[in-house]
Amino acid sequence: MRRQSDCGACHAPLACGPVPTTRQQPRLRLRPARRADLPALLALEQRAFRGDRLSARQFRHHLRSPSAWLAVVEGDGLLAGNALVFFRRGSRVARLYSIVVAAPARGRGVGARLLAAAEAAARRRGCRELRLEVRQDNAAAVALYEGAGFRRVADLPDYYEDGAAGWRYARPIASRAARRPA
Repeated sequence: MRRQSDCGACHAPLACGPVPTTRQQPRLRLRPARRADLPALLALEQRAFRGDRLSARQFRHHLRSPSAWLAVVEGDGLLAGNALVFFRRGSRVARLYSIVVAAPARGRGVGARLLAAAEAAARRRGCRELRLEVRQDNAAAVALYEGAGFRRVADLPDYYEDGAAGWRYARPIASRAARRPA
C-alpha cells in the first residue's frame, strides 16, 4: 500500500500512501511538494496565519534547497496541508518550521500524519532531535505536539511578528530499531 519516492527536496525516500479516511471523505495522500503546488501553498499560508507567512520566493527556495524538506497532503486535487522541516549541516537537530492544515481537513489526522512524516524525514537525515516553535494561543497545535510526546523546553515572549508569545518544544527522534516491538 505504501510506495517510496524521492521527496525532491532532500533526495531521500518519502513513505507515501493514503491517509485513513471514512467513506464520505476524499482519500488523502502524502507526497513531496512540487513547484506546481506553489499557488495552493501560498493560499494555505494566507488562510492559516495572520503574520509570519512564507512568501512565494521562500517556498521556491525551500522546494529546491537540500537543507529543507517540504511535503503536502492532498485529496481530490486540493492541498489539505503541508509541513516544512529545516536541516543544518553538521547538526543532529532538525527544526519543524511549519505544519499547516486546511480548515476543512482539520480533525482528520492530517496534522499527525505530517508530523510523523517530518520525524521520518529527520530520522533519514540522521537527526536525533526534532524541535519546533508554536504560538501559545494555538491550542490545537499544542495538543498535537504534546500528544506526540514533545516536551516544552522554552518560553518565547514576543516571539511572533504580532507580539504573540510562543513555546519551543523538543523531542528525541527514536531510531527505527528502537521503535520496533520486541
